[in-house]
Amino acid sequence: MTIYNLGSINIDHVYRLAALPRVGETISSLDHALGLGGKGANQSVAAARAGAQVRHLGAMGTGDDWVLDMLGAAGIDTGAVARLDGVATGHAIILVDAEGENSIILHGGANRALPAGLVTGGLAAIGPGDILMMQNETTLQAEAAAHARAAGARVIYSAAPFEIAALRAVLPHVSILAVNEVEARDTFAAFGEALPIAGLLITRGAKGAEYRDLETGRIWEQPAFRVQAVDTTGAGDCFAGWFAAGLSRGEDIATTLRNASAAAALQVTRKGAGNAMPTRAEVAAFLAQQV
Repeated sequence: MTIYNLGSINIDHVYRLAALPRVGETISSLDHALGLGGKGANQSVAAARAGAQVRHLGAMGTGDDWVLDMLGAAGIDTGAVARLDGVATGHAIILVDAEGENSIILHGGANRALPAGLVTGGLAAIGPGDILMMQNETTLQAEAAAHARAAGARVIYSAAPFEIAALRAVLPHVSILAVNEVEARDTFAAFGEALPIAGLLITRGAKGAEYRDLETGRIWEQPAFRVQAVDTTGAGDCFAGWFAAGLSRGEDIATTLRNASAAAALQVTRKGAGNAMPTRAEVAAFLAQQV
């Protein structure tokens, strides 16, 4: 079983600050780091380090080869990543305060210029038992979702950054919708709670997560593990990637949620996003220490 991920690839510029700037304020950063990011790349790395077979679909500029090297080093198939002339690789300006909270400015770049043939080429082998992951940071979402469902695959869609129009376009093809608390409220306000999907994954930060089987009405809840957060950037992507990896292995929902929660707990104790995703061995060791 393979996880295909139509996802963004970003270069993260991370600035560490004593406090996030107020309107009109100019402040000095305490530190600067360059790293791999983008919700798509983050989820691909998380799923691959969770032990899944992952193929990433996306686009970059013609430079920045170190980004592909990092994806490849995580065990991700990057054969469906297009290189575009005259288009910048997506990037993000991330401000992180002393409490680990963040503000982010995103430039889509190549993520918003995916070539039309990427879906049919990159998803040519997708079929029953496979999973397509997506997030709202690229083009071609509805096309990819429709292609995957027609081939018998499951589609997991992270509705972030949240946009009603984007969600409406993909919802008929979605198997599982992944949202945070705020996105869940916005989704219910726009579409009601009787969504036409099989499952709903809601992450609630320090309050944990829940999964709703919308076909049977059953709900699973998973408390968050208590850790000292250093950087919360990418925590939701970590959870989603690990959740998809668990499903691809055929794990039950309770196990999948527990593993994903442990992975996200470990991830926020580290600096960075894609670079900070834990391995399966690290998550197993963390869980062995829990009572």
